Amino acid sequence: MKLIVGFGNPEAKYNFTRHNFGFLTLDFYAKIHQLEWEKAEKFNALWLKTKDFIFIKPQTYYNEVGRSIQAFSHFYKISPQNILIICDDFNLDFGKIRWREKGSAGGNNGLKSTIAELGTQDFPRLRLGTDSSLRQKAGDTDFVLGKFTAAEKERLPEILKSASAEIDSWLN
Repeated sequence: MKLIVGFGNPEAKYNFTRHNFGFLTLDFYAKIHQLEWEKAEKFNALWLKTKDFIFIKPQTYYNEVGRSIQAFSHFYKISPQNILIICDDFNLDFGKIRWREKGSAGGNNGLKSTIAELGTQDFPRLRLGTDSSLRQKAGDTDFVLGKFTAAEKERLPEILKSASAEIDSWLN
């Protein structure tokens, strides 16, 4: 069994914000594969499950996603090496996708939470670049909680297709 986790914030006001790039990626993947989300109340997440994998969108806030990840991994006995994290990264140019088998949090609070809850940083992650000149003007917090610009939205389909291909590659 493999666990794929998209990072984001649960309220509708965070839809199409940079911090919800993980949620957006999993929503795109689910749509093209005709998969349906369900609520998993005891795990505090939205999820979809097949015989081979589980996708989750934790319904905690971004900085506490590790709690849901730990609950799923413990219940389903999924090792950290079989947990793929998908998150935004403002240290990467917008549209760039970086795959890592393991590594530090690199300043990402969701990854910090995950590392703390799992007790290791040895899990794969797919980091989706969000950096642009707006970050310097807005500051980090306002930038990650800001909506994608019109120009960024135009590029989202190509980025989401590439991210979905990375997910498929990892699952196979």
